[in-house]
Amino acid sequence: MSNIEANNNLKGPEPSHQKTDKDIEKGKGGKRNRTLPWAQIIVMGFAGAVLIAAWAVAWVLFNWWIGLIVFAVIGFIYVIIYFSNWLWIAIQTAPRDFKALYCYMKILRLSNKFTKKNWSMPDIFHETVKKHPKKICFYFEDESWTFQQVEEYSLRVSAVLRAQGVKRGDTVALMASNYPEMPAIWLGITRIGGIAPLINTNQTGNTLLHSIKIAKCDFVIYGSEFESVIQDIRKDIDESIKILKFTRRPLNTSDSGVKVAESENDFTHLLETTPPAQWSLSEGEGFTGRMLYIYTSGTTGLPKAAVISPSRMVFMASGVHYLGWLNPKDVIYCPMPLYHSAGGVITMGNAFIFGCTVVLKLKFSASQYFPDCIKYNATAAHYIGEMCRYVLATPPSATDRQHKVRTVYGNGMRPTIWPEFVKRFGIKRVVEFYGATEGNANIVNIDNKEGAIGFISRIIPAVYPIAIIKVDEETGEPIRDSKGLCQLAGPYEPGVFIGKILPNNPSRAYLGYVDKEASEKKIVRNVFSHGDSAFISGDILIADELGYLYFRDRTGDTFRWRGENVSTTEVEAAISRVASQRDAVVYGVEIPNIEGRAGMCGIVDVDGSLDLDKLAKDIAKDLPKYARPIFIRVMRTMDMTATFKLRKVDLQKEGYNPNIIKDNLYYYDLKLDKYISLGTEEYEKIISGQIRL
Repeated sequence: MSNIEANNNLKGPEPSHQKTDKDIEKGKGGKRNRTLPWAQIIVMGFAGAVLIAAWAVAWVLFNWWIGLIVFAVIGFIYVIIYFSNWLWIAIQTAPRDFKALYCYMKILRLSNKFTKKNWSMPDIFHETVKKHPKKICFYFEDESWTFQQVEEYSLRVSAVLRAQGVKRGDTVALMASNYPEMPAIWLGITRIGGIAPLINTNQTGNTLLHSIKIAKCDFVIYGSEFESVIQDIRKDIDESIKILKFTRRPLNTSDSGVKVAESENDFTHLLETTPPAQWSLSEGEGFTGRMLYIYTSGTTGLPKAAVISPSRMVFMASGVHYLGWLNPKDVIYCPMPLYHSAGGVITMGNAFIFGCTVVLKLKFSASQYFPDCIKYNATAAHYIGEMCRYVLATPPSATDRQHKVRTVYGNGMRPTIWPEFVKRFGIKRVVEFYGATEGNANIVNIDNKEGAIGFISRIIPAVYPIAIIKVDEETGEPIRDSKGLCQLAGPYEPGVFIGKILPNNPSRAYLGYVDKEASEKKIVRNVFSHGDSAFISGDILIADELGYLYFRDRTGDTFRWRGENVSTTEVEAAISRVASQRDAVVYGVEIPNIEGRAGMCGIVDVDGSLDLDKLAKDIAKDLPKYARPIFIRVMRTMDMTATFKLRKVDLQKEGYNPNIIKDNLYYYDLKLDKYISLGTEEYEKIISGQIRL
């Protein structure tokens, strides 16, 4: 994650992110099926013969009712033996499955309520405000924002934007930091029917310009902290797009000492001089309409704008709320960026829908994570796996257990740090979840199963229409049977996660991206019957015998590094552009005991003229830190596929080991801020964790 404050005491190798197949098969993720199919058939056939023989003997030697009793008893034993594996699974998983079913019914009931009323998020939030207007909605530094204050601020935003000409269907992009005004502003945008793309604040240059263009923005509101970033691309922004600058001032002050120029593009001045709008039902597209665009690299290409509707927000937020056993009295600590679905949809949803109090943090700090929880009396906290690793790496303190946090939720909690994290900080419940921003399905680990990201029921699988299907792990394409239909992956068999699309069900509809062509690429058709369809995630998961799911890898041209999705296509284009259009291929490589994959780039340099110092400086202008390659491989030639695509599978397998690679290798030195030669000595230090990347 780009805004993570690395802890100075983080040393040495870190534990692996995923459970290995070997770990799962040994029983850490479930139990192997203990009976082979043919052996089971032979045994059960023999048992059936014994059953009939025993009944006949009892009938001849005694009488019919004794025979009937013997038949019933032996028949019961026969059934127990025949269904022993299913019964064993049912006994193990029934409490989990029926608890999840109960919560799922609550989610559907809530969704149906809002569907009937056709409410947008400002309408749902208004109901929450009416229940407790004076309750704290946001803590931020030394400020406390009540639910009523948040709504009043959003009403003022609506009035300003309406005066600026924003109307239903207009797109008003928002690039702002993690302060309370950020969600209040997008509430104001959506109240008058606007759509709010939430810009990733790490984006710069061409990537940022691309994000503005693909959302077809009519307006852009940006925080003054991003003044230089916006000015760098301003000349390339379409003149028809109106740009408004927001300068933050502390709550209940008209002048924080920051002088704001009073102009027609000064959003702060407009807010201070415009009376708030009167509350009325929002003018948006309703419960299933467009509300937010959240940027994701998906599986290929530059950032894509994923469509978030109120129904999607309700489904995601209520899933974590009910399955994570949160309640409206909870105070949730959120150091997550609000432009991501994790913080901006799930945690904000718990405030707007359920009335939870949220603690906002400008920037994640490992050393302040639990001290902040103590300061604000947090009872729940949000994380990503990398955060947990940094927090765990801080020196033990007497205050480690002085907080009131009982539940932490998020994604990426690695199995090997899970028990240590829980034990050290006294956490009662870890709610690990999984789901794609642009998708239509989420899964949640509801019972503290270490390493699992969720589950699929083995006894009532049809209740929640998700599945793991077999795919070619290199291409990501589904493997189909003779009828042309997809095949379910069995226990311990890698497969890709899919969510069945049910267009008439708001919780199962697939909204995808603004780009319809990109959306279509995430749909697999003729899944289990001809004519049906499903969202395909592109992530390889493994299910154990009990149905617990474990993350294994990603397919396609995306890998994850520092809590962010890195699009290889985007990085390749940027490098090729600044490296005189040289052939460049980007892929992710594993570093032992480090979460995700580090970026590595192979560049063709025939004449030895490649300037790596210039390359480092140039790509820093266009790419966020997390997307910049850690390793460089300078090559004379590069293999291509039959369709003229750069071949990266073999390069990825070779990694960055100078003992097997003859090409010149380089790695990015954080201290020197440049690429330096990677030899055997440096390689060993990277593998052992002595060199930080």
